[in-house]
Amino acid sequence: MTDSLLRGYVPSPFGQLHYVESGTGEPVLMLHQTPRSWTEYLDVLPLVGAVHRGIAMDTLGYGASAKPEEPHTIERFADAAGALIEALGLERFHLVGHHTGGLVAVELAARYQDRVSSLLLSATPFVDDEKRRTADRRKPVDHVDPRPDGSHLLELWNRRRGFYREGQEAALHRYVIDAVTVLDRVEEGHLAVRRYPMEPRLPHITARTLAVCATEDHYSLPGLEKFAAALGCDTRVIPAGTSPHRSSCPRRTPRSSRSG
Repeated sequence: MTDSLLRGYVPSPFGQLHYVESGTGEPVLMLHQTPRSWTEYLDVLPLVGAVHRGIAMDTLGYGASAKPEEPHTIERFADAAGALIEALGLERFHLVGHHTGGLVAVELAARYQDRVSSLLLSATPFVDDEKRRTADRRKPVDHVDPRPDGSHLLELWNRRRGFYREGQEAALHRYVIDAVTVLDRVEEGHLAVRRYPMEPRLPHITARTLAVCATEDHYSLPGLEKFAAALGCDTRVIPAGTSPHRSSCPRRTPRSSRSG
């Protein structure tokens, strides 16, 4: 199915941004978690492309997109995604965001409002005062110290192995590649998540929204009720999935409407 994928670059104030797309029709922009790349949507993109124009970008600083020296923030990630939206001429589009990408999608939905046809938040953390207060005290998730014998690669693999089931080694391999690509700044995306002032942005979202999470994603699952309360949106719990699994990202764009 990967032969249906087309790669491209667009210019931005930050440098070139890389994206991969599949299909035609209504655009669906998909935003990945950190420290991943568009390959997080490798299996999903052709499925979306069967009925829509699926677009998976490399977030600024990740994958094959430009890597500026400035500290990462959700707002700057959204600035770059906005540059891609305008460069591709997307007048109206659906937004899908997973984990970090969900917060970028929140910021984009608040900025673009009626241009966003729908918003799907997959395993997106709800960032409140408590998360912001403890941002600098959180334990590293993906940091490893490089070693001459390469044993840090095995450490990185083993650190994430428990999130992937037997037979999903190819997906875990893609994660390791993505993490190694940004190993010197691998934790910055996680810090950007915890520092994001999210609550003031939520009232600006007008798109119909669906928030979903996998049953075993204990990091993000508590956020479902908070998003429902803040946005009046529907929620879904997806069985048999954990935080990195694509089973926590449905193949359809959200059809539920906001209440109120």
